Amino acid sequence: MTDARPEPAAAQPPIRSQVRTAVARAWARAFMSGNLPQIERDQPVPAVEVERPANPEHGDLATNLAMKLAKPLRRAPIQIAQAIADELAWEIANAPAQSPLASASVAAPGFLNVRVSNATLARTLDGILAAPADWGRISVVRPRQVNVEFVSANPTGPLTIGNARGAFVGDLLCRVLEAGGQRVTREYYFNDAGGQIRNLGASVVALKRGEPIPEDGYHGDYVEDLLAQLPDPVWAAANEPGVDAADAIGQWAARQVRGGIEASLTHLGVRFDVWKSEASLHADGWVGRAIEKLRERGHVYEKDGAIWFASTAFGDDKDRVIIRSNGEPTYFAADIGYVAEKFSRGYDHLIYIWGADHHGTVARVRNAAEAMGFDQQAVQMLLYSWVRFVRDGVEVSMSKRAGNFITLDELLAEVGVDAARWFFASRGATSAIDFDIELAKKQSAENPVYYVQYAHARIASILRKAAEVGLTPAATLDPAALEGAPEAALVRSIVRYPEVVEDAVLVEETHGITAYATELATTFHAFYRDARVIEESEPDRSRARLALAEAARVTLASALGLLGISAPDRM
Repeated sequence: MTDARPEPAAAQPPIRSQVRTAVARAWARAFMSGNLPQIERDQPVPAVEVERPANPEHGDLATNLAMKLAKPLRRAPIQIAQAIADELAWEIANAPAQSPLASASVAAPGFLNVRVSNATLARTLDGILAAPADWGRISVVRPRQVNVEFVSANPTGPLTIGNARGAFVGDLLCRVLEAGGQRVTREYYFNDAGGQIRNLGASVVALKRGEPIPEDGYHGDYVEDLLAQLPDPVWAAANEPGVDAADAIGQWAARQVRGGIEASLTHLGVRFDVWKSEASLHADGWVGRAIEKLRERGHVYEKDGAIWFASTAFGDDKDRVIIRSNGEPTYFAADIGYVAEKFSRGYDHLIYIWGADHHGTVARVRNAAEAMGFDQQAVQMLLYSWVRFVRDGVEVSMSKRAGNFITLDELLAEVGVDAARWFFASRGATSAIDFDIELAKKQSAENPVYYVQYAHARIASILRKAAEVGLTPAATLDPAALEGAPEAALVRSIVRYPEVVEDAVLVEETHGITAYATELATTFHAFYRDARVIEESEPDRSRARLALAEAARVTLASALGLLGISAPDRM
């Protein structure tokens, strides 16, 4: 008898993709045999979509293809579903090595439900055990060079837990895009050429001179810290004749603040490939060249001594000033230069991660990109919602300028990097968050990240105990070993992981990953409760169950790693 598992498991696509392909094959055979008619040329051809049914008792996966075909084929959905189901049954009986399925059934009004074969499940588990580092990595779109710019907080003070959400959102998005096969550059943009830098310097200067801090200055304790760090030569140079002391000290202070921001992000586990200065865009001529490009294409004009971008030609509600009447460029001018500079580096796609208060900037930047001849669809803005931090039911208020805020470093010191990452990953970027600081600190099942990490540590402990009595996970699994109820539930939860990653890549969000990790942890705890894993008198069954446990551990570690969260072996 031949084995119905010809390919190495690591070479197999995700099970959902295998089922999608099998359904498409069955549809094509039904058409070729004449059991289903051809779609008219003027009718669109529907895509084959496969998803998990709401009720697992109906099957492992389901498709509504028959209902989408009802109109173009002019047949009842139930008849179409049955024709496709018959072809799937033929493949299961006659080409089991090709089919990923064990059965197919039809349900009103035309759903096609399928069950995955144990051979397919075992083959997938074999692949996990053989190449654990590859598990969950997929490619869902053509490889692109993607630039993701995020955080980009002005260097006027330490990162607060309010403005740091962009760090979590950006880092998680980059990780997900890379898991989907994209080549990602992480970039931080420093606004070091604006009036806020001068205001920061004026605040330090005022303290140095024993004067009140200006009304538009900064009042946090960190300003006192900057004063304490101010070198005498820097202060002396700032007081030379003709030097603007506030500007000079502001530039020095911004560099110190930037160093602190970089250290905070490193602590969080966020890295950047490029640190871009706004001042460099002006100094290197990118702003001037971008404006000239717009001028050549007829999209700028002069009025009242200023230079304007004709943004209304692209649907904006009004035209935008890019050079003021006093000759000073606007912040928008730097945005335009930045778009041109990024595309000059060969990127296919630009993603900007901004706070919700930047909503008004989105259209004008994308319009300017189009006006310069770039693809507007290649310029994407993701606007994240604000965070409401709560302690003991009371909101923690923050203001960097007033000095009443909690820094990112303080949050991480209190709740830990893992808990902070989990809480941000578990909500969509555009969803508001109530971050419960006390809950994030709990070392119990109430805290979801602790619950998932504990499942990983528990499996690691089981594997250690098994090794002590000479039991190790099976290298390959007999499909029959997956027939028990505890095994069947756990393996179906494990093999779903690539689908979760695929969905996360497509929607560019991570909350599906945290939900899945929690579900897998719960399923494993139930498996451990209902199936005796270590049984020296039944070594074959024990090795099979240990293989399942190891696959669950690898999957939990991969999901946590994708979120930048540790997977401890002991807790």
